[in-house]
Amino acid sequence: MSSISGVSGGYSYANGASGYKINSAADDAAGLAITEKENTQIKGYDQGAKNIAAGKDMLNVADGGLSNVADYLQRMRELSVQAANATVTDSDKAMMQKEVDQLKQGISDIANNTQFNTKNLLNGENASFNIATDGNGNSQQINTPNTVLSELGIEDFDLTTNNDMGALDKALEKVNSSRAEIGGQSNALEFAYNQATSSSLHQSEAYSQKKDLDIGEYVSEQKKKQTLEEYQTFMQKKKMEDEKQRTANLLNGLS
Repeated sequence: MSSISGVSGGYSYANGASGYKINSAADDAAGLAITEKENTQIKGYDQGAKNIAAGKDMLNVADGGLSNVADYLQRMRELSVQAANATVTDSDKAMMQKEVDQLKQGISDIANNTQFNTKNLLNGENASFNIATDGNGNSQQINTPNTVLSELGIEDFDLTTNNDMGALDKALEKVNSSRAEIGGQSNALEFAYNQATSSSLHQSEAYSQKKDLDIGEYVSEQKKKQTLEEYQTFMQKKKMEDEKQRTANLLNGLS
């Protein structure tokens, strides 16, 4: 029987059952080696895309925490502006400072409790993360900021003694800059994600052309094989009948 699609001996029933042209090295040794390599690359791209998606999720969590820190700082600045007014009494400032202290505690809690898969993101413990973007050794580094009070420069902020709005402005600038950096990193990961998924798609198409069985071609071949087998059976039966008839004629001639 002729070779079909590079598979010696044509398709077998095992091919039809599995849906693959190549099930073992016996089907096509070179083809098997190529498709296994392609399959490894596909799995690497697919896992890379999952890694990237997890990285983007992590950045979203960090950005959510930073957004809350920015809100707290904005409220602290409002209180600072209010306390700077000459109509405010020392007693008023003391009450405002109590809210400031609560806001500072809230920022501290965010910095120390914002996590992704148990990894702290905003207290400096994990300043950078390496994201494996495919199975070929490529990676992308993302960074997360440190927003503990001392890093923001507001650990000792007290509007009753030193109402330093400049310190709050610097803290806000740092948080906003960190959010901008996270946005840029997220966009870079989105590009890497699209690259990984596109590469996986194109590699999968090439893999499928070599590995997957053309069902229409398989059915056609099986039909031809069935017809050939039926013809061979018919010819064998006819040959036996002809031989039987010749034998009968020979016996009749001798009688």
